[in-house]
Amino acid sequence: MELGLDRLLADPVLRAPLDGRRVAILGHPASLTSDFRHALDAVASCDDLQLTAAFGPQHGMRGDVQDNMVETPDERDDKLGIPVFSLYGEVRRPTDAMLDTFDVLLVDLQDVGTRIYTYLTTLLYVLEAGAGAKKSIWVLDRPNPAGREVEGSLLRPGYESFVGASQIPMRHGLTLGEAAAFFRQRHRLDVDLRVIPMQGYDPGAAPGFGWSAGSRPWVNPSPNAASLNMARVFPGTVLLEGCTLSEGRGTTVPLEVMGAPDLDGDAVLAEMRRLAPDWLRGGRLRRCAFLPTFHKHAGSLCHGLQVHTDFDGYDPTAFKPYRLVNVFLKAVRHLVPDYAIWRDHAYEYTSGMSPIDVIDGGPGLREWVDDPAATVADREAMLRADEAQWVEERRPFLRY
Repeated sequence: MELGLDRLLADPVLRAPLDGRRVAILGHPASLTSDFRHALDAVASCDDLQLTAAFGPQHGMRGDVQDNMVETPDERDDKLGIPVFSLYGEVRRPTDAMLDTFDVLLVDLQDVGTRIYTYLTTLLYVLEAGAGAKKSIWVLDRPNPAGREVEGSLLRPGYESFVGASQIPMRHGLTLGEAAAFFRQRHRLDVDLRVIPMQGYDPGAAPGFGWSAGSRPWVNPSPNAASLNMARVFPGTVLLEGCTLSEGRGTTVPLEVMGAPDLDGDAVLAEMRRLAPDWLRGGRLRRCAFLPTFHKHAGSLCHGLQVHTDFDGYDPTAFKPYRLVNVFLKAVRHLVPDYAIWRDHAYEYTSGMSPIDVIDGGPGLREWVDDPAATVADREAMLRADEAQWVEERRPFLRY
């Protein structure tokens, strides 16, 4: 498999349209060539490219800033002598001054295939900025480690935020190159967009099912995206960021576990199996205990579950992480009706809404969990309708 970045670097014909134009890069620590050179250094080494600026998304261009809502300042790359602008600091969108530093922006971001992952929103924001300033945006495509599967409710109008900027489901099944083409059409952007596609990428091939497992090492695209297993379960476990229950931040397996000090893991798992056995297929659940060293429940032993997809029998078509965490929350509500599940604080600079509603892109999940009369069949019917709609909407944009 050849990445978009590798193809651009290897082929002078692909680079020819960049001749005489100022080039900037939007990247992060996982923006690496197949031989592990960072995109900034690799592009700077091309004599026919004029690198004038760089941009970093949430967590930074080269560094790993922990946790959400921790901003990154602008800086300067002393080695290359270019400014490195933060798109997760004082601004989320490129300013006019930032846009004046380049003619073409190369977007080389490793995504994880989940709507809430902010690199997807940053992509939309730079496409919008490029359209307004008549700049060219080139997306150097990379794999979607979560594969082609689709899951989750569509984001509801009025619930747009930095963790959900368009009406797509939680698990969207697109590469960033495909998402860029979708955004251009959906948001009616008059932007000069070019995608350098991968070659040899098969998102349905085992054992990676979206990732070249065994041939491409995993490099964290953000500090808590610590494994391929995390990328596969993240469309579900990310919901816990809006809950008092821990998603494992502050442990060595962030966003792969879920629990709390006052939870009975065995009872919750039994209730999940009773309520929705079909929602637990494809992966494996293991009762576990974990002790976060920071974040929620820091210093307290939590009891709960770990979600596994890192085994030979993993079935991506059967595995439904979003539904799995939906029923996890429903099971907690059934077992302890007055459990304080939902957090109440400003989430990703959005006020006036419950964090879980911001994350899920609407109130549907919270209302379903809290309604004692709402059934798994009710939720399944709604999700299937949204997912079927999205499968048809994304079809024209699939490249692989």
